[in-house]
Amino acid sequence: MGFFDGRQVCVTGGASFIGSHLVESIVKAGGNVRVVDDLSSGSLRNLQTVFVDVEFIEGDLKDAGFAARACQGQEIVFHLAADHGGRGYVDLHQYACATNLGLDQNVFAAALSSGTEKLVYASSGCAYPSYIQTDPKEVLFLTEDKVGPPYDPDGMYGLAKLAGEMTLQAMHREHGFQSGSCRYFTVYGPRGLENHAVMAMIARAFIGDDPFVVWGTGEQIRNWTYVEDIVSGTMAAAERLTDGTAVNLGTMERVKVMDAVDMVLKHTKHSATIETKPNMPTGPLNRVADNNLAKTLLGWEPANTFSEGLKKTIDWYFATKDRDEVKRTLGVMLTERPTAFVVPR
Repeated sequence: MGFFDGRQVCVTGGASFIGSHLVESIVKAGGNVRVVDDLSSGSLRNLQTVFVDVEFIEGDLKDAGFAARACQGQEIVFHLAADHGGRGYVDLHQYACATNLGLDQNVFAAALSSGTEKLVYASSGCAYPSYIQTDPKEVLFLTEDKVGPPYDPDGMYGLAKLAGEMTLQAMHREHGFQSGSCRYFTVYGPRGLENHAVMAMIARAFIGDDPFVVWGTGEQIRNWTYVEDIVSGTMAAAERLTDGTAVNLGTMERVKVMDAVDMVLKHTKHSATIETKPNMPTGPLNRVADNNLAKTLLGWEPANTFSEGLKKTIDWYFATKDRDEVKRTLGVMLTERPTAFVVPR
């Protein structure tokens, strides 16, 4: 019998991009899944393959009473729900991202009081100090121990993720509560939204943008991680982490933004003049995970290279999207959450 077989499992944010992929995998692994979502960035369409097999509860986890109901009777909680978005959103909506501090604490308290066996927290590479990520020419891999004094997380979004990790570690020390945190590094894949860089690049190619706009100088370094790999690492964390340890889930490929642009143009066969926008939000200039701790503790490493995952994502995007709709919404999606529109349920 597998680890999830027959277990009661709650996934907050389970109708979202990453959350819906996680829900599908847990259902396949035999788990009884409760999906909790306010549908502010998720959609029930993301759950269409498993909707008859899950329990869906709609509500706002910033309401402590609702958080308590969401966690009641659940053996494992995967907490992915957050006010979040791409670089444009997290830079321009600091207060909105700060509300994650209260949301996370509600879920943690509810899990503790309801007797939940374990909680897995979706953290972020944004927890790492910004001051060490400034030189794209430096060959830098972020090891987990680099999150520490002097703390300098990436805006209020990063601060909330850092606080969540530290809270769970304190809960383990003081109450024996079992948990683990997964630091996600720039996730992309099917169902991803255009407010993140890779999806925005694909969208620009899809609608034939010329000039093809790139935020920043294009020299920024990232390691984009395919959603299936994020899901497998998150599930492994539920099996193997107990004491609030935080682990990186990311590839160790150092990909320059401009190189990613070139790959998108090549895969989509789109020819365009590239126009950089150095004054637009770009985030840290050098963010790449070291994933050796995940290999050691979780037995995990990514199965998809960026080129492989990108091709899968482009194929999905071109097969499912409507050009007129993408043209209408892309400009707003780059800086807002989907609630700026009427989100299909």
